[in-house]
Amino acid sequence: MKILHTSDWHVGRAFHSHSTIENLQIVFDELLAIVERENVDVLLVSGDVFDSSTPAGEFVQVLDDTIVRLLSTGVQIVMTSGNHDSAKRLGFQSGPAALGGIHVITRTDQAWQPVLLRSKANPDDEVAFYGIPYLSPALMNGFGTDQKFTSHEQVLTFVMERINSDRADHGKPSVVLAHCFASGQAGATSTEDGPIEQYENASDITVGGLGIVPLTVFDGPDYVALGHIHGRHTLSERVRYSGAPLHYSFGERGKPRGAWLFDLTDAGLGEVTWVSLPVPRELSEITGTIDDLLTLPEFTPVESHWIKAVATDQVMPTDAVRRLRMRFPHLVDYAYRPAVVAEEMGANYGERVEGKTDAEIIDAFLVHVRNGSGASEEEATEIADVLQHQAEAVVD
Repeated sequence: MKILHTSDWHVGRAFHSHSTIENLQIVFDELLAIVERENVDVLLVSGDVFDSSTPAGEFVQVLDDTIVRLLSTGVQIVMTSGNHDSAKRLGFQSGPAALGGIHVITRTDQAWQPVLLRSKANPDDEVAFYGIPYLSPALMNGFGTDQKFTSHEQVLTFVMERINSDRADHGKPSVVLAHCFASGQAGATSTEDGPIEQYENASDITVGGLGIVPLTVFDGPDYVALGHIHGRHTLSERVRYSGAPLHYSFGERGKPRGAWLFDLTDAGLGEVTWVSLPVPRELSEITGTIDDLLTLPEFTPVESHWIKAVATDQVMPTDAVRRLRMRFPHLVDYAYRPAVVAEEMGANYGERVEGKTDAEIIDAFLVHVRNGSGASEEEATEIADVLQHQAEAVVD
């Protein structure tokens, strides 16, 4: 059976107040092409299908159209709810939907009830898919068990024990979908993408470390398709994050977008390969003085990118955003960060000026407002002349 692992679609999410609907459509078109080209049997979406509990209608339509197109290829879909989704809304009409090949798992009691699917090439082969929706400890405490849950690790340990018990009963190849922050051993993350950052996602489900789930919790299944982290990561050969299909923040800049394609047979997990998705618009962060940003040819290759610009002038540039957008029309984030910053002083004003001349006080003021740059030689001369005229006027 050929299976494609994706997650964190975040349908409806904006990028710095800009709609992502066109870029999402480009990515979904390529996803459809991959499913057709690779003859995928099952497509997985490991949580955060939507970005909020009330997505805009136009985004719901894009998702609906995409699912119809995917199902027309013969692929079956298994998706779970993440911490961004409304589990009840996402799970609405999931029963009838399953008859059409889309299996939406949003309830606690569904987590250890496998969805049994067959491959197109070998109808006699059956794989058990266990979808674990995002389950908070508070939600699980009302589930009807005497156990008191205080962490996501405890929740997933409870669920995985039941999944592994069911697996032992039927012995079929198995796949688990989960939406969490899983942590492997040192060096277990993929070197091409760097270490997992706990707060990579702007709306993290981790509070005070209670959301961290050890890799050992997922012992047992042939493959564990994780969601929640927006970058691609390999915790072990059989436990992976696919990441989000789009870049949703500058913190994700440079990270590849795509999905994991893997084979599953009676013998277990086969080859796992990465398939790339297009990046409709690259992200770039540029830094320099306003004049350098507006004129240097080294910034020409990124003019069509989403841009985060940082101006380093000693004096705050005027009308910077409008001027920068003349060269970088997709500027979405701007910051002023002078290259030299005045040293913070703890003394009060009277203590700071005590024993100083008027010229020194004026120079110190210029240092403060210019973030470290005092009077130039020409300005110092003019200041001295003004002070001299004032002194002569007082004498007269």
